[in-house]
Amino acid sequence: MKKIFFGVVAVHFLFLTLSVAAFGQEDLQTREKEFTVENKYLIIPIQNGKVDAHIHLYIGEEKVREYGLNVASSPEQVDWYAFFTIERYQGKQARVVVDKTTDEGFALVKQSDAIPGEENFYKEPYRPQFHFTQKVGWNNDPNGMVYHNGKWHLFFQHNPVGLPWGNMTWGHATSKDLLHWEQHPNKLLRKTFAAHDCFSGGATVDKKNTAGWGKNALVAFFTDTGYGFPKYGGESIAYSTDGGETFTYYEKNPVVKHGGRDPKVIWYQYDQNDTPLDDKAKQLGGHWVMAVYDEKGGRNAAFYTSTNMKDWTEQSHLPGYYECTELFELPVDGDAANTRWVVFAADAKYAVGTFDGKTFTPEHEGKHRVHYGPYYASQTFDNAPDGRKIQIGWVRIAAPGPYNQHFSFPHRLTLRTTEDGIRMFAKPVKEIEQLRAKSNLADAQDLVADEPVTLPIGSDLLDVRLTVEVGDAEEIVLNLPGRQIKYSVTDQKLNDAPLKTVDGKISLQVLADRSLTEIAGGDGRVFITAGGPQKQDVEEISVTAHGGTAKLLKLQAHELKSIWNTK
Repeated sequence: MKKIFFGVVAVHFLFLTLSVAAFGQEDLQTREKEFTVENKYLIIPIQNGKVDAHIHLYIGEEKVREYGLNVASSPEQVDWYAFFTIERYQGKQARVVVDKTTDEGFALVKQSDAIPGEENFYKEPYRPQFHFTQKVGWNNDPNGMVYHNGKWHLFFQHNPVGLPWGNMTWGHATSKDLLHWEQHPNKLLRKTFAAHDCFSGGATVDKKNTAGWGKNALVAFFTDTGYGFPKYGGESIAYSTDGGETFTYYEKNPVVKHGGRDPKVIWYQYDQNDTPLDDKAKQLGGHWVMAVYDEKGGRNAAFYTSTNMKDWTEQSHLPGYYECTELFELPVDGDAANTRWVVFAADAKYAVGTFDGKTFTPEHEGKHRVHYGPYYASQTFDNAPDGRKIQIGWVRIAAPGPYNQHFSFPHRLTLRTTEDGIRMFAKPVKEIEQLRAKSNLADAQDLVADEPVTLPIGSDLLDVRLTVEVGDAEEIVLNLPGRQIKYSVTDQKLNDAPLKTVDGKISLQVLADRSLTEIAGGDGRVFITAGGPQKQDVEEISVTAHGGTAKLLKLQAHELKSIWNTK
């Protein structure tokens, strides 16, 4: 046993080197060391590139982490540092093992109370300032979105040790206001959480203690591929009785075994017209419904029912839906007495119809669409306190590191009656107004052909509101820092999304946030996701009519504060 000092912290290691050459490279070997946990993090040097090694972390004899990764071979090769939060194991003996690493690289795997480079997190010139992004690593689907005990919980598919997809783990962040997010230690961990994998799914609150894990338990459903059943495995449960701090894996998983994935579970409350499933459902006044992608006979949304979350009955299938299917009810035009059910899938296409607790029946042919651009695999918050249906999607726009991919800004979904029928609308949540630092307003005025109207601004973090009476113009162009948004009056398209004028007017709301641009057109009739530039020095925005004259009715540019306080 010898002492090795990491910074100012003395850590006791038993250092063992196993002389196993990898791929004929004598310097790449399996190495391990033992230590007593005394710090907050175990930090791991990452070199971007091919994943060709694994890391294993043990607490005592229990393996608590296992990931494929690429450990940097020297300090000069480090692109960024991954981290495991290990403070919950304070005082316990730990052992870390890395195969295919060098002495110099393995020496950088160590305890610390700080993550190297974290002083620059959220200050990077390309990093969005009012959208949540994880500190490091890859994200894809939002998962387990639920409101519980005063907090909005956002779980998400996360590779904590690499920038590409892989090592799927449930990351975790919470917010009290849908604006400011706190990232917590990862929650559902592959291969070390009893589960083989922790792929996408949803979460809900068991208010009636139907499962017996406690009133108001937070219950997560996710796809686990570790059962060898046809292609996937099954839908599994993990539950939390401490507000999402820790989760327990249900010992009789999987609860649904099929060729499918991405379960979303909701409570279906009976009304006077419903026939209960059974006596238990009658006593409860409703039952649980799982909407899940299924490949029985093709791509389908499958619907299962349960009264205890553990035992599920397959009820029906809806053809033509793929991945991350979910089901929810909304009032039409805000009328609680006139509601419709919506089935929504990963490709952001949806159907409106009725649901009787077992079967969804669309009331139209085909599917509708509100989202455009690199927006995928969205989810809505369950149990929202104010009845709003709030959605966040995976934004498939890359970042150069130390993180990769993005999430949309939370937006509210509503159903409204249009000349085309009942349609979905999506708009950024009203909480965005709380971030306003300064508001710049232009006077209503004529837009002379090809003569821009400018509005001075002092920030590239913007919430812009525009309304134009299009007149005889052929095109309206809004220029923002590093962005150009076009509405073709001739083609009735906002960028590439179809959008009709209403009473001869077009209205836009544009969120400009460094790498991300989100556009709600026609009061949310279309919601367009796009990329953006890195931090810009800006002085003005402008709006221009081309091919004719128009009238500017409203131009507002609200400069926004960073949620990270790191402009």
